[in-house]
Amino acid sequence: LKSNPSNNEEKEAQTQLTKSDELQRLHSQALAAYQQEDYEAAISLLDEILAVCVWDAELRELRAECYIKEGEPSKAISDLKAAAKLKNDNTEAFYKISRIYYQLGDHELSLSEVRECLKLDQDHKQCFSLYKQVKKLNKQIESAEEFIREGRYEDAISKYDSVMKTEPEVQIYSTRAKERICHCLSKNQQATEAIKLCTEVLQLEPTNVNALKDRAEAYLLEDMYEE
Repeated sequence: LKSNPSNNEEKEAQTQLTKSDELQRLHSQALAAYQQEDYEAAISLLDEILAVCVWDAELRELRAECYIKEGEPSKAISDLKAAAKLKNDNTEAFYKISRIYYQLGDHELSLSEVRECLKLDQDHKQCFSLYKQVKKLNKQIESAEEFIREGRYEDAISKYDSVMKTEPEVQIYSTRAKERICHCLSKNQQATEAIKLCTEVLQLEPTNVNALKDRAEAYLLEDMYEE
């Protein structure tokens, strides 16, 4: 305004000033909603602010936290990826992305993201601890799948048993392991065990196509054609 005090400039400046005051008010409300654990309201307020402040990494991280709490991991990942690009050396964002992928059962993407964190800081304790866990799990799964391709079903079963021991907390890994063990049992003509394990998987995931196919093969071995 001092450099060019025309009426148009003043009007524009006043408009922007009013808008910035409004955004600060929305920001305060969003933080209050987050602290009160009203994540839906916080997301709605942050949507408004981020429509204007597109490049604000911290606001994106806050919205990602809200998405995590609301059970919308893919939206959280989207915000965290943006935050990782917007803020230099954002190890925290890469760590969180890796954790989300890990919880979703995508160990390969989890490994890729945690490596990005360690590229920025090789001494990052949380990232290094997660890296060791995901790398071990990833190696076991790859090894088990290699055994299946070679028709070494007993070895594959043993390896998938190790997967369940490596990650007993996150349900999706034990479910996937049981699904693959059922496949091995079916291929190995161990029909009774295959039916039992596939049924276990299908109680958790009734539309699991692989488990349905493998149980069907096992039923055929037992001459249980109706089933």
